[in-house]
This record gives sequence, structure tokens and C-alpha cells, in this order.
Amino acid sequence: LDRAFPRSPRGALKISRVLLALATFLCFVASNAHEACTALAGLETGITLLFLLLYLLRLDAKMRWLFWPLADIFNSVIAALFLLVVCLFAVIVKSNKGTLAGGVLGLILLVLCVVDTVLLCKKISLARPRGRNAPAR
Repeated sequence: LDRAFPRSPRGALKISRVLLALATFLCFVASNAHEACTALAGLETGITLLFLLLYLLRLDAKMRWLFWPLADIFNSVIAALFLLVVCLFAVIVKSNKGTLAGGVLGLILLVLCVVDTVLLCKKISLARPRGRNAPAR
């Protein structure tokens, strides 16, 4: 268990993404919004929670068969694109206050996804060797 991860900037960002996605999901469910809105918020909550657990339990170091930061960047970019479309639709349609609140929270979540992508891009370097074959410094 990595006790320092929740206090790091990336850990705090992941936790806030999970909580904001859950709040967006609950707003969409309570307002009987379109199924696409509800499904997107639910999937974003689940996937971000899985990435949080992956880093919190240090499973990314044990499962080296996938370059996890790149998968996390891919997830954040795709989530940002879907959130842009679906939440703008929810804000424009605003069939009730719950849909409007979910759309606004989803747009804030979109900003957090972009910030997460920028932080991850600064962290990784594809030119640097990784794993056991990396030279000792």
C-alpha cells in the first residue's frame, strides 16, 4: 500500500476525479437524464477508481506488461472528449435542474481530466528506459 500516493498531487487529483464523477453520476441518475449521460458518468467513476486502486496498491509496478501511465493518459483524453460532448448536451438541453447540475459537474470533471493528462505527460518520458534493464545511476 502506497500511503504517500493520496497526498501527492496525482493522488489528490485521482481522488477528486472519482468524487466528482460520482457526484455527476448521482445528479444524472436523480434527474432521470439521458442514458448516455448516466452511463458515461458511471463508467468514468469506475475506470478512475480502478486507476486509483492500481496506483494505491502499487499494482502498476507488479504488472509491467502494460505501460500504465500511457494507458492512464489515453483514458483521460478519451474521457475528456466524451465529457465535452455529453455534458455540453446536458447543459444545453437542461431538461431539469439535476441534468444541468450534472452537466456543469461533468464540465468541471473535463477540466480535471485535462489537468491529469498534462501532469502525466510531464511525468513520463518514452525515451527513458524503464524496468530492470534500466542502467543504475
